[in-house]
Amino acid sequence: MEEIRIYKKNDSDSSDTLYKKIKIKDTEIDGNLFLAPTAGYSDKPFRQICSDLGSSFNYTEMVSCEAIIRDNEKTLKIMEAAENEKMRAIQIFTGSPESAVKSIKNILKFKPSLIDLNCGCPVPKILKSGAGSDLMKTPDKIREIVKAITENTDIPVSIKVRSGFTSDSINFLECAQMAIEGGASLIALHPRTRAQGYSGEANWNHIKLLKDSVNIPVIGSGDLNTPFDAKRMLKETGCDGVMFARGSFGNPFIFQQTRDLLLNNTNPSEPLFTDKMKIAYRHLILAIDFYGEDIAVKEIKKHLCSYTKGIPGAKEIRDKFVRCNNLTDYENVFNSLISE
Repeated sequence: MEEIRIYKKNDSDSSDTLYKKIKIKDTEIDGNLFLAPTAGYSDKPFRQICSDLGSSFNYTEMVSCEAIIRDNEKTLKIMEAAENEKMRAIQIFTGSPESAVKSIKNILKFKPSLIDLNCGCPVPKILKSGAGSDLMKTPDKIREIVKAITENTDIPVSIKVRSGFTSDSINFLECAQMAIEGGASLIALHPRTRAQGYSGEANWNHIKLLKDSVNIPVIGSGDLNTPFDAKRMLKETGCDGVMFARGSFGNPFIFQQTRDLLLNNTNPSEPLFTDKMKIAYRHLILAIDFYGEDIAVKEIKKHLCSYTKGIPGAKEIRDKFVRCNNLTDYENVFNSLISE
């Protein structure tokens, strides 16, 4: 299938615009549009698609330090770089400085540009291990883990954090300070509490407060569903960059659209239906190359269904994708959709 336009950096990229480079310790990232670490979504195939369509920097799905130490095959595979990823972050989760240190040797084999400590995951099984947003209950432990990593590698270390564990314990500023004392070089904030999960509204004012309080780059996340949301967050909070999560699912075009909006102040055009289907099909092929056909044809369904958002007749298209059991089934669906 014919490819659509792929993002390429050009001389119009200017530090005078909201689209700019970000310096993290000795590492410079060409732009400030990030793909968030999202379990089940920010895998190698999707990261490759997003990089092609303008993502400046990607985060892997989070991986367990304990699993890294054990050389767990599935975990190690998650850390692989996509072919077009010159730079990326590997996000880890752990509740133990000792576990973090033991995992570094294996992490470094995958040559990340940044190691990110997850301090925000709200999933109960992660919390039970003392990791994710459970770390926000004991900010000192964030400092200990970050320090343990920074003392054992020259690669920049960052954290991704929430506003607090509950609305009664908003402590993102304290957690950020502990991370900085440990040697963190960047902080990403999703301004919801652990108790909120992904419900309610993200409090962007917390991003502004964080940016005004620290002297390292701050990346904002939460409720970024359009290029205009990203522009507004950058202007209202002063954050250094934005991190797309759910807003990118089935819509990797959002990176290219946002870059165009920030650089040229032009209203981004919506991709044509055929463009969406071409990228969706390419996503399928990349997934098969990565997982093998048997696994990929199941794992890809949630992605392909996301590509149908906002399309007339989306329910019927999703029904067709859900019924597919192999590559031939998918190819028949794609060919019929594009020919129509």
